[in-house]
Amino acid sequence: MHRILAIAGNTFRETVRDKILYNLILFALVMIFSALALGQLSLGNDNKVIVDLGLGAISIFGTMIAIFIGIGLVYKEIEKRTVYALLAKPVRRSELVVGKYLGLVFTLLVNLAVMTVGLELALWYTGGADPMSYLRVLAVVALTFLSLCLVTALALFFSTFSTPALSALFTLFLWIIGHFGNDLRNFGELTKSEAMQWLCRILYYVIPNFSNFQILDWRYVLQPSSENTWTIPYAQTVDPGMVAGVVFYCIVYVALALSLGIAIFRSRDFK
Repeated sequence: MHRILAIAGNTFRETVRDKILYNLILFALVMIFSALALGQLSLGNDNKVIVDLGLGAISIFGTMIAIFIGIGLVYKEIEKRTVYALLAKPVRRSELVVGKYLGLVFTLLVNLAVMTVGLELALWYTGGADPMSYLRVLAVVALTFLSLCLVTALALFFSTFSTPALSALFTLFLWIIGHFGNDLRNFGELTKSEAMQWLCRILYYVIPNFSNFQILDWRYVLQPSSENTWTIPYAQTVDPGMVAGVVFYCIVYVALALSLGIAIFRSRDFK
């Protein structure tokens, strides 16, 4: 375990020095605070605009960080031939993959914390949000973090056998398709072809369903106010069982992606 943590720590130090990381975080924070200006034009729904844009920026730019840094974690070690020095030591290939994954996950956690603070400050600046809204933001961001853990596992999986360009393309493709999993299943049910129905069902269960991580949105963060500070049609409730199911879903898919990545990485010959 100490070898995995050592690799994770080194990966974290390596990723925080990446220039693309700072550019993405800066752009995400600019997007969040630009919601303040847009909120002034929303006729009383400024908090909704801030939460929508803020959570959207955290999700999109967090995904970009997970993809564009995750695809190079293993590939860089192979390209720079540093993998030979690592594997010459008493380090298993599975420990290298898991350590790389944990290092990037911790990097994402720190980055999400920075962007979440920016969103909370934007909400605090406008005022009007009830005190519990700040805690509800954390709940939504936590689900976003789980989705990014899955994106990272997919990016790392593809990086074990493909180039960074193709790994980014494959991961981005699965991320996009994964948001339309329910539509894909419904499309199969509408077709009259039995083969197409089976294909859509298989793709529905094989491709990660990222829409599962969007069970909470601004309706959960912003609850109706007795003072009518803003207008909200209804407040979204939370089913603890559904949240537990999402956590289990993430763990299963992450474990599967890492296991496949480790199996492929073990089969590669670096001699």
